[in-house]
Amino acid sequence: MSSAVYYKTKKITLNLVIHLFLISVAITCLYPLLWMVASSFKTQEVIFSDISLIPRQFHFENYYHAVRESDFGRYFLNSVFYTVSVVFAIVIISSMAAYAFSRLRFPGRNIIFALFIAAMMIPIPGSFVALFVLLNKLHLRNTPLGYILCMISVGLSMSIFLLKTFFDTIPRELEDAARLDGCSKIGIWRHVAMPLAKPALAVVVVFNALNVWNEYVLALVIFDSKNLMPLQRALMMFQGEFLTDYPLLMAGLTITALPIIIVYLLMQKYIAKGVTSQTLFG
Repeated sequence: MSSAVYYKTKKITLNLVIHLFLISVAITCLYPLLWMVASSFKTQEVIFSDISLIPRQFHFENYYHAVRESDFGRYFLNSVFYTVSVVFAIVIISSMAAYAFSRLRFPGRNIIFALFIAAMMIPIPGSFVALFVLLNKLHLRNTPLGYILCMISVGLSMSIFLLKTFFDTIPRELEDAARLDGCSKIGIWRHVAMPLAKPALAVVVVFNALNVWNEYVLALVIFDSKNLMPLQRALMMFQGEFLTDYPLLMAGLTITALPIIIVYLLMQKYIAKGVTSQTLFG
């Protein structure tokens, strides 16, 4: 009897410690986000003197000025266009390439896949000079197409690796059944592999959407025209040489974070499945 009480007490204590730890980690991650939202409703005078998460007075005009003074709408639409274009292209290209690496047998398959993996180890700034020269020769610098192609290239390696790993776990019997029904290789990719790969695709979408949405340094190298710059350009306009308008900056950051949060919430159930995808077909 005493042994059962001991193990039950030990289990409860262990669960309590784990939950307290997870709650502390969650608070640590959420507090900066909540502070950013709260600060977006404050004034420059009280933003650092009042550190509470509930402002004494809500200054909604900060959002109006943030959108109005920095030409926020143009940069926001630019980022939406770049993000949607890049993510759509990466999903199509990487899924087809990953399926080919997983299921097709062709000369040099392992070598080509190894090159994609090796590309993941090259940091983006390390390729700036090569990209600048290449885009100049192709007359694609300072064009949306040049920027989109560069961002597609940046996200392909990781996406192909994630999707190939998932495709490797799909039972071949499902493909054999589709082949007996008259499906071609493209048909199997579209009607069998892609629907089953929704968890992995959700990870690819969120990862690349976040990467493109927050990118700014590569845009500075490629674009000369300010009108083509992404949303991060608008945020930089709140930071002067001697003074930073923090309430407007926080309002802009809040607006900037909302689309990615919405995308994550929409994809959340698929991402959760993606974490356990290795055991679904194992």
